[in-house]
Amino acid sequence: MRRILPAVFTAALALSPIHIAHAAADPVGMTSGFYVDPNSNPANWVRANGSDARASRIQASIASKPMARWFGSWSGDIRAAVSSFVVAADAADKLPVLVAYNIPGRDACGGHSGGGAGTPEAYRAWISAFATGLGNRPAVVILEPDSLADFNCMDAGAIATRTGMIKYATGQLRDKGLNTWAYLDAGNARWVPAATMASRLDSAGVRNVRGYSINVSNYYTTPESADYGNAVNAALPGYRKTFVIDTSRNGNGSNGDWCNPPGRKLGSTAQVGGPAELLVWVKVPGDSDGSCGIGAGVPAGQFSPAIAIRLIDGT
Repeated sequence: MRRILPAVFTAALALSPIHIAHAAADPVGMTSGFYVDPNSNPANWVRANGSDARASRIQASIASKPMARWFGSWSGDIRAAVSSFVVAADAADKLPVLVAYNIPGRDACGGHSGGGAGTPEAYRAWISAFATGLGNRPAVVILEPDSLADFNCMDAGAIATRTGMIKYATGQLRDKGLNTWAYLDAGNARWVPAATMASRLDSAGVRNVRGYSINVSNYYTTPESADYGNAVNAALPGYRKTFVIDTSRNGNGSNGDWCNPPGRKLGSTAQVGGPAELLVWVKVPGDSDGSCGIGAGVPAGQFSPAIAIRLIDGT
């Protein structure tokens, strides 16, 4: 069912000189709020551990909130996996958020979340099937977190190959995700200078998609992230794009560490508008960044109730 966009959002679109792919697509207006994934890692943990004293708090503060579903090599038949997720959200009249996370050499410099498709050819086949799975169902897609920021340990040839794969991905999402808003990841506020990131986004095909994402899996405050997003926008060559901010764990801001630091807190839940086009929980709160910090011994992507409770309490 198509719905009317919030007035503040439509006004922002009317006044902003932005370059938008598939301007007619409107997944926000087609749905009645963001999708709560019933099979998220926190939700699955709560169902399996109902007698645990922490379960009710994790259910109320995390598992019951809208958040992204991450897709990679673990997802099996990617077309079927994506289709199943967006069909379920569509049946509930809600807007799902998906993360495509399978670029070859993923997390090349950080190492904790390494992996990805084995070859550029395998990646192109994977992302093509991912985009096909979206079809005409409304969706938001975050494309390859860290992939344009994580260049420090890569040579020029590897960077060019990665940029080409990402540009191919943006074209697939543009052509096949008919009611999808896709956002190419732009790192975070203190990783890559805004002008440098703007150049990388342009080279990687950001013109093909809705915009870019800021602060995925990091902790910088929403105002700082918005400032960075606006600086990137100002540096784009002759056009502007919209951006989204990951607010899943930025309630207390950053202490300068990215890998399961203590003292972090849940941020604002998903919403349309504000200092960005969307505020969304991209990183699943409670999922470890790797075996480090307060998540020592917990592999990247695995849910930890101990981490989750500390995010709820801000400790």
